[in-house]
Amino acid sequence: MKRIQLAAMLVGLLTQTVPVTAWAADPVGLTVAAQSRSMIWNAVAVDHGRVLVAGPRWTGAAGPSVAVIGKDGKPQPYPDAAWNGWEIGAPTAKAFVNVNSIHLDGKGALWVVDTGTPNFGSDPLPGAAKLVQIDLASNRVKRVVPLGSDVVLAGSYVDDIRFNGTFAYLTDAGRPGLIVFDMKRNRLRRVLDKDPSTTAPANRPVILGGKTLQGPDGKPLRINSDPMEVSNDGKWLYFGPLSGPWSRIATRWLNDAAVTPKQLATKVEAWADLPPTGGTALDANGDLYFSDLATDSLKRRSAAGKITTIITDKRLHWVDAPFIDADRTIWLPVPQLDRVGLFNGGASSVDWPVQLFRLPLPPAK
Repeated sequence: MKRIQLAAMLVGLLTQTVPVTAWAADPVGLTVAAQSRSMIWNAVAVDHGRVLVAGPRWTGAAGPSVAVIGKDGKPQPYPDAAWNGWEIGAPTAKAFVNVNSIHLDGKGALWVVDTGTPNFGSDPLPGAAKLVQIDLASNRVKRVVPLGSDVVLAGSYVDDIRFNGTFAYLTDAGRPGLIVFDMKRNRLRRVLDKDPSTTAPANRPVILGGKTLQGPDGKPLRINSDPMEVSNDGKWLYFGPLSGPWSRIATRWLNDAAVTPKQLATKVEAWADLPPTGGTALDANGDLYFSDLATDSLKRRSAAGKITTIITDKRLHWVDAPFIDADRTIWLPVPQLDRVGLFNGGASSVDWPVQLFRLPLPPAK
């Protein structure tokens, strides 16, 4: 890991950014919100105009795991330097080991998903996998939820989180499965473990630029349950492996701890055959916005199932985890994950600076 960090420092010790207030619109409305020559962000959340970004350790990036973009356009550690100061061998309970995603809960808090895995493909360190709830008003950690060994298993890589009333759902991109978090009772359950709906099919490779994305072992990279969304009425969870296809399941079955694993598996339904995507966002219309990795595009699947292309731009190479803010602006982090050294024999081809874009969406219906 020290070698990876050193390589990132050699790439660029200084963070160069475009201030968040300095939008320079192009003809289609795609604008650069911020950019960095040291931090690789794959996640974004925007709260009342405040922009928060995050990125995993294994990309070789330098800088904080979670940051807030300051008025000068530069990322500052969030919620503080201590949470972002973890090093190999240090305690893991009160520091970010490897952050894969961030998400707002709609109730004044930012939740951080810490996979607890310092290296890509490694098992989570004991006690390191966790959810961290940060109060956005005070910028203080409000709650830490350890993801115990009964839900985070050998090979797990907890990927993302979505909220539904007093429940939250998480995907596991490493060991196929979902995690159900009953926030009221503080209970976690692992479900659909190794189910076909959560497992990346061997016949759906991730292809970018005509090349199959390969893992560090030289084999086609298979990323299990990764993107997901909750329907606006809270009745359905949509989910799938990164390469697709997507399934759905009624949340009433997920929320019921009395449903057996065998029974739950029968409740899964086929939903949408989407291409490999870096991330998704569901809007108030029920439209699903997703990045099409093969074409450097942002696309939209309507509630009726019609897919249209919003924009295709070579700068949108591997958009990951879009976010739609209260003003119906979609934020697009572009970490270029397939270009990091981990997937290219140690030789990074990241096109610096890493950028964060935003794009206005039509008014809600």
